[in-house]
Amino acid sequence: MEAKKLLPLISFFLILLVRKTNAQSLGDPVVSITFGSGTSTHSGALPADSGSTSYPYSSADFPSDGYYTIENTTAGAGNVWWSATDHTGNTGGYMMVVNASRSLTDYFYKRTITGLCSNTTYQFSAWVVNLLRSNDISPPNITFAIEKTDGTTIQSYNTGTIARTSGTYKWVQESFNFTLPAGVGDVVIKMINNSAGGAPANDLAIDDIVFRPYGPVIAASFSSSSSTLTAAACSDVPQTYTLSTTIPSGYTVLWQSKNGNGAWTDLTGTNSTSSTYQIVSPTVAGTYYYRAVTAQAGNINSALCRSASNVLTLTVGAPPSSTATANTPVCAGTTLSLNASTGVSYKWTGPNGFTSVLQNPTIDNVTAAAAGNYSVTIKSSSGCEVTVPLSVIVNAQPVAAVAPVEPICEGSSVTLNASGGSTYSWSPTTGLSDAGIANPVASPTDTTLYTVTVSNGTCTSTAQVQVNVLKKPVANAGPDRHITHGQSVTLNGSAKGTNVSYYWTPTDNLSSSLELKPTASPLEDITYTLHVVSNSGCGDEATDEVFVRVYKKVVIPNTFTPNGDGVNDTWNIEALDTYPTSTTQVFNRYGGLVFKSTGYPKAWDGKYSGQDIPSGTYYYVIDLKNGNVMSGWVMVMR
Repeated sequence: MEAKKLLPLISFFLILLVRKTNAQSLGDPVVSITFGSGTSTHSGALPADSGSTSYPYSSADFPSDGYYTIENTTAGAGNVWWSATDHTGNTGGYMMVVNASRSLTDYFYKRTITGLCSNTTYQFSAWVVNLLRSNDISPPNITFAIEKTDGTTIQSYNTGTIARTSGTYKWVQESFNFTLPAGVGDVVIKMINNSAGGAPANDLAIDDIVFRPYGPVIAASFSSSSSTLTAAACSDVPQTYTLSTTIPSGYTVLWQSKNGNGAWTDLTGTNSTSSTYQIVSPTVAGTYYYRAVTAQAGNINSALCRSASNVLTLTVGAPPSSTATANTPVCAGTTLSLNASTGVSYKWTGPNGFTSVLQNPTIDNVTAAAAGNYSVTIKSSSGCEVTVPLSVIVNAQPVAAVAPVEPICEGSSVTLNASGGSTYSWSPTTGLSDAGIANPVASPTDTTLYTVTVSNGTCTSTAQVQVNVLKKPVANAGPDRHITHGQSVTLNGSAKGTNVSYYWTPTDNLSSSLELKPTASPLEDITYTLHVVSNSGCGDEATDEVFVRVYKKVVIPNTFTPNGDGVNDTWNIEALDTYPTSTTQVFNRYGGLVFKSTGYPKAWDGKYSGQDIPSGTYYYVIDLKNGNVMSGWVMVMR
């Protein structure tokens, strides 16, 4: 077997011996054989410079009797072996698989280890599994032997039968301890098979072989009076700790430390027989580990000779990178809001004995007395704290004022007068000469409520003033009207303006000259004038006219005699000629049109197309074009 395989086997046998001894302190591994890992099923034979074996190498998944292989699964052996994998569960991890046979010189592995310390105890351990899943006529049985280089046995250990398991395979740890005689620093590790081969018989796998110093128990603590295995500090507040341990008679102690997953390093000045050692916590946040290693006097400087205590853990936290803010400067009478960045606890202090444990406290209706220096102490989840100062300014609140103004006439202006601050802003800006000064000239067209915002730099207040605009008089006599003689009509007058009065002229035939909508009953065409006057003295009198057309009453005779005797020869319709846009139509009894006229400038003489129409009854339709349409019959008699 190659050296690489031999070391795992040696460690395995040593581990079996350790199982039968009392608990002691272990040092760092002198030899640690895991057989590596990879993506292929087999890793190849053990390297020649890593040891030797009397077994030939096979690259088969199921090596023949008397062969070994290095592989990451035995699934290729079919139903004969369990489908075993690496002991640690490492993906692709390899293990040494042996189909053992027995002879007097048979050994799995042999390797020489040099540089050890005499009079020092060591432990070997290894994990082994019986691969057979059915009959096993000769279960594995292994002897671990530690020999001097001349072949003299220092100590050996026999595992006894490693029984087959049912249901699934089971890795078993075997270990043993041995002490090197005086003057001996080099040893040979050998692993020997004690069972016969055959099929099925003596098929096994070995993994994770370790060889390390095995010394007396020493207990480390952060305290000399109690067992304290953990401690915490903050990087900005270094703490002093006294590391304490027990020192067996004849032994020397050396303290070591490491940062996170780094390597153990010796601490300066710790190689002594003193049971205590003082350290100051690091100023960089992180997790730090400490332990004591011990060895017999003279061997403490060799890593191959010393065992280690339990590990102490020091967690160094960083102070929180915290900030504190406020809505400063703040105006008196408003709310002061203090804000701290995230932590696990808070302690605020400030003027007037202010305190709070809230992350974001507030002070309502703040006064000038709240101005000054605040601070908040913020603690992080690591227990570290930071105190952040904060200065708060409270500005006085300005008092805005604006003088009232008298009403103005439409088209006029007035100067507004505000006070109380250093800057001014008016809204709305409509009708203002300058919305950013204290005394703008206002020329609104309508009554407007102006708001001025007064500022003293950071704080503001507001005031209002209303400019009432007195509207000029506006007269509207309404649309022209028309009536028939003897009828009445309502005039549709209207007046606009502020504080106005009105009257109509002339007053003839009006129900009232002081009403906007009087009833008019004129006997002939007439024009009425509406007068609107401002009682506030704004603007001249306004007037507007309405024309009332009075149509004559139309009288329609129902008979005429166009016989040329000079009496009643035409259809004389009284007043129809006063309706110049009217239309007159006459129809015979068959609906035929016999006469048509617009405006009736000439009375109908009973002819149609220059010919006399027959005597008889005819039918007429007269449209006066003023909304009145008259119809009836007329008798033509010759």
